[in-house]
Amino acid sequence: MDSNDYIFGVHPTLEAIEAGRTIDKLFIKKDLHGDLAIRLCRMAREAGIPVQRVPVERLNRITRKNHQGVIAQMSAVDYCRLSDIVPTLFEDGVLPFILVLDGITDVRNFGAIARTAECCGVNAIVIPSRGSVSVGADAVKTSAGALLHIPVCREENLAKAVEFLQSSGCQIVCSTEKSSQNYTLSDFTTPVALVMGAEDSGISAEILARADTRAAIPMFGHIGSLNVGVAAGVMMYEVVRQRLAANLEVI
Repeated sequence: MDSNDYIFGVHPTLEAIEAGRTIDKLFIKKDLHGDLAIRLCRMAREAGIPVQRVPVERLNRITRKNHQGVIAQMSAVDYCRLSDIVPTLFEDGVLPFILVLDGITDVRNFGAIARTAECCGVNAIVIPSRGSVSVGADAVKTSAGALLHIPVCREENLAKAVEFLQSSGCQIVCSTEKSSQNYTLSDFTTPVALVMGAEDSGISAEILARADTRAAIPMFGHIGSLNVGVAAGVMMYEVVRQRLAANLEVI
């Protein structure tokens, strides 16, 4: 990111939050206290902005400007509300196709996934507010601009977001190597929320427990796993294939 993707200082950050600017996360120096710091943390919490208490060295690596112990990392997109998107899709007669990313932290993987998602007609991408890649300029660039065209929902509790999708009528399909079911046997001709997990830790146990279907991509080589961006592409295009075969509109 360049300096235009950040806001430096206590007062500019407070003003940005009050103005409703979309902030990805807030970095605050560990030993910064006082009324303004307390107010800043409270406002960030109320706005759903993740706050990280970090050593001053971390802040100095981001900028050499006078940051006053506070740096706000801006988002390149305005986040959408999942609770607004899903009902609208059903009301408009659209067969929902939602992509849930659990713990994807690599910006290149995220950008590649978003690019494929946009090409596949995914209606929205859902990410957690913590433990996830930021939707900054690098992500937009890596996605070839796809993130400017597909809604991104940042949820405080990803498990509750999945629960909401399920209660709204979406089938929860978790792509996991822990399944013995071939992914092509899953039925993607219904409203679906496809869940992809991080390469190292996979999908969280709480979300796996809510899955309607667990699907695996068969492996025949020695490595035994795919890059998550490639795996997501395989899964998303299976949704497209099945829906086209069933003469369903992809979007």
